Amino acid sequence: MAQINSCLKRTFIGFNLFFALVGAIILCLTVFAQIVTNGEDDDIENRTYGLICLYIMGAVTMLLGLLGAYGAYKEHKISLIVFLVCMVIGSLVMIRSGIPTAVLRPQVEGFLEEKFSELLPLNMATISQKHFVNSMQTNLHCCGLFSYTDWNEDIPSSCDCPSDLDEESDTCKQVPGMNRYPFLKQSRSIYSKPCFPILMHYVLLVADISLGVVFTLAALAVLGMILSSIMIHQLRHPNKTPVVYKVPTIFIPGPPKYQELQNDLPPPY
Repeated sequence: MAQINSCLKRTFIGFNLFFALVGAIILCLTVFAQIVTNGEDDDIENRTYGLICLYIMGAVTMLLGLLGAYGAYKEHKISLIVFLVCMVIGSLVMIRSGIPTAVLRPQVEGFLEEKFSELLPLNMATISQKHFVNSMQTNLHCCGLFSYTDWNEDIPSSCDCPSDLDEESDTCKQVPGMNRYPFLKQSRSIYSKPCFPILMHYVLLVADISLGVVFTLAALAVLGMILSSIMIHQLRHPNKTPVVYKVPTIFIPGPPKYQELQNDLPPPY
């Protein structure tokens, strides 16, 4: 006989199957990312570390979802207890990592601005730093970290606007050309926006999404913890069918053996 409420059981199974599906999607996306980036040799160590973290996250999420669904379907107490312990640990880890990140988020912009200011002037930076800034300028369509003057008079070609964008004033702007003959007046079309504000937009966007994911997972872990606790309680204290005690007929008093006859005649005068 089922010992867990059927509605609670179906809800918990659906909850865990959804998480198992999310874990499988994470694993598939990780495999796809590994295939796409397999030919790139830049920063292999960081790429491998990120892929390993995604593999672990996807596998753990899928296994926990399947464990919870199995424990609820089979009403297996040990599986539910293991699931409950994992949910407690997961919620604590998420809260422990999410709260300090949320506290430090307003300080990210000032920290990055200080670090990027150390690279100025860009024409005096190292080759690797110049390569990083040039890649950022090409991908984000910007010039300089805070202004194109960060390069002094050595503005690289990564700042140049394509010919089809020259007429768009909000994207490109004209600056005096730099050449060795000052009497030759030339102008140059470069990207008008600096890179740091664009970079900060994406950094803060990723930070906000990460915080949302962390706190959402923490809330779902708490929900899973509550549901599994209720089911474990129902397994430990199942609802017993009430026992109806019947009194034997031997103890039921019967009708009296003799009954007094009542005289309905009127009394004599």
